[in-house]
Amino acid sequence: MVGKESGVEIRCCYYVFFKMAQDVANVARRVNEAVEEGKTHLDLSNCKLISFPDGVFKVLRTVIENIHSITLANNELKALTNKFFATFVQLRELDLQGNVLTKLPDAVGEMEHLTSINLSQNKLTSFPERLTNIRTLENINLENNQISDVPVEKLSSMPALKTVNVRSNPLEGQPPNISSLSFELAIDQ
Repeated sequence: MVGKESGVEIRCCYYVFFKMAQDVANVARRVNEAVEEGKTHLDLSNCKLISFPDGVFKVLRTVIENIHSITLANNELKALTNKFFATFVQLRELDLQGNVLTKLPDAVGEMEHLTSINLSQNKLTSFPERLTNIRTLENINLENNQISDVPVEKLSSMPALKTVNVRSNPLEGQPPNISSLSFELAIDQ
């Protein structure tokens, strides 16, 4: 005989597994739509992902070169792998806002087409300096992280850079002379 408490636990576990299955089905549906409809954008936002699913690489293998934009916003991503950046080499826009990322892998610096990256509302404690290697990068959003220093000199050498948003970060030291920069630096005043 199952007691009241055990019955509650069973229902609770069932609900958790049901929600997990719904999340997996949601990811599969979105990936399949991207493949079947030949989309250039992959939206896996709000899917409770803690990592980028390896199975997605396999499903997208025939259309990877067509994916120019990926949204992974509002998940629970703790890290992205070098494989992610080595696979999606055609990416132009990447939205990673609202995750728990603490750093980016070195391979992000090898992106040859990336123009915009949104890393706002993560757990970054230092500026991802590999971003300064991306010659096509125009917009970097690092708002609401825990970054204390911005490599202004390296950013100034980026040929396409237009904006860098580092508002709501605990920046230390003297703020740079914004009027002399070749890009717009958004900081708390």
